[in-house]
Amino acid sequence: MPFIVDLTSGTVVPKRRSGEPGHYGGSILGLRLMAERTPAGLDPYDPRALLYVAAGMLGGTLAPGLAKAVFLAKSPLTGVAGEAHALGPFAAGMRGAGARALAVTGRAERLSYLLVHGGEISFHDAGELRGLGTAATTDALRDRHGQDSHVAAIGPAGENLVRYASVVTDYAYAAGRYGLGAVFGAKNLKAIVCVGDAPAEVADPQAVAAIAAYYRESLTTNPLAALQVSEPGFAGWVGEPPAPGYAAVRNFSVPGAHGLRVPGVQDYAGRAVATSGACPGCPNDCLKVYAPPSAGERRPGGLGQEAFLSLGWNLGIDDLDTVLEANALCNDLGLDPVSLGGTIAFAMECAERGLLPDGPAFGAAAALTGLIRDVAARGGALGDLLAEGAARAAGRLGPETVPYAMTVKGAELPCFDPRIQPGIGLGYAIAPNGPRYDALEHDLDFDPVAGLAYSFPEARRIAVEPAPAGQIDAERGRRSARLLRLWSGLDALNLCVFASSPTRPLTVDHLTALVTAVLGQDFTLEDLLAAGQRRLDEMRAYAGREGMGGRDELPARMHDEPIAEGPYKGAVLDRNAFGRARDAFYEELGWS
Repeated sequence: MPFIVDLTSGTVVPKRRSGEPGHYGGSILGLRLMAERTPAGLDPYDPRALLYVAAGMLGGTLAPGLAKAVFLAKSPLTGVAGEAHALGPFAAGMRGAGARALAVTGRAERLSYLLVHGGEISFHDAGELRGLGTAATTDALRDRHGQDSHVAAIGPAGENLVRYASVVTDYAYAAGRYGLGAVFGAKNLKAIVCVGDAPAEVADPQAVAAIAAYYRESLTTNPLAALQVSEPGFAGWVGEPPAPGYAAVRNFSVPGAHGLRVPGVQDYAGRAVATSGACPGCPNDCLKVYAPPSAGERRPGGLGQEAFLSLGWNLGIDDLDTVLEANALCNDLGLDPVSLGGTIAFAMECAERGLLPDGPAFGAAAALTGLIRDVAARGGALGDLLAEGAARAAGRLGPETVPYAMTVKGAELPCFDPRIQPGIGLGYAIAPNGPRYDALEHDLDFDPVAGLAYSFPEARRIAVEPAPAGQIDAERGRRSARLLRLWSGLDALNLCVFASSPTRPLTVDHLTALVTAVLGQDFTLEDLLAAGQRRLDEMRAYAGREGMGGRDELPARMHDEPIAEGPYKGAVLDRNAFGRARDAFYEELGWS
């Protein structure tokens, strides 16, 4: 049951939707409310726009893979449904405070925050929090409401309507993509605070405990789980540089050797920041928090897997302390590192080509933190330009700059290069909410030679057979659509993709048993895939309603500039082959 919260009138009305099947209280319900309660063509910053925040029926349960909260609204960056998930304890905090979901409309007269306590919602002035970063905001609200309270906050970037501003929960866990923090800012909403410790009840506690025990044992047997729990974790890039073409370098413009280094494990020594540890109920501490010694007392956010690439290599930077400082600053100011990095990389290439006089230069590590602060504040002409994102910045600068905006549907590409993994490219292009690196598994994982062979039986459960990673044909399209449907099901139920099938410990059987144990009703693989299809269908329908259908294209660079050397030399996305794979992708999902 979501609470409909109107910031303009100061009213709260519970809306019963529990009798409506198939939404599980997560993003599917949010999409339905957006479609029902907002007119087509509404500006994302209009007070009538709807912001949905939910733990749903499963999020916040003390069990492996059930820590996610979803944040959903019409994205200021893409104009379609923007969905971001926060790991960590905030979903449990919502459940403890007596709210599974909030649907927020209107605009507060002055900067405010919402307090959720004992199933009651109240409105509070936040004027003294204006301009504060997410950490200082969380400190102030915990001082006021108790150190066990849970806080989702925006920083200056959200207040200043940076189109890719993020929401940061409990210091370390960001809902990063698509500008949900700017929607908070447009509503004059600084934070949501949850107070209470009511447990999220489960139908079969013994079954949940057994799955948790299995997961704990798998930390030594599943290679990816073992990597996630170890130092520096799967987000801490270490060792030899990946082969040319695997990751974005200098705005995806260097598809060959680049001379940039990867840190060693020892480089992270002394940079770990104490946090609350793993997500509630999960034994795997995936999201590590690191910062350079210069960060001092500041509690920076978690290090996502994309940070080193987006704020490092894609900008021509390989200094670890620079990347960690930039990542910490992004989290405190409330900025998505992926879109920020992609937008700055665009500006750097434009500057290099003489299209942006006095723009930033590739490799300019010393200037990065100042540039990030300018973006968050919309300071100066350059900061204001880059706060719009790469696609809109290109629109302002002129058509000659458009080829250097590495975006799909207006959102910056994640930094895993689709030229060597065409399934990822299909996911970037076709996912109806915009490109996201964790929307489906990597093609390389299912390569019959280089892939994760232990995951092949799980992949076959959804008719995904091993295939050479670079192969692009109709079957690649169908295979990628099946993976997207599976991971869409995980997103629909707020199940953690970093814990789940086909490559992580929670197999299909564990996932279905877990949902059954929590909800007390039979749940099958077919149910999971149906939820995934339903979420994708409703996102696509919303995009079509907003006039954004049919924009399933990658930047031309991915089709025109092949990988120059290394084991993937010559890899490029042939347009005709990509088109045939895309058609098969549509067919698999039942889309025209």
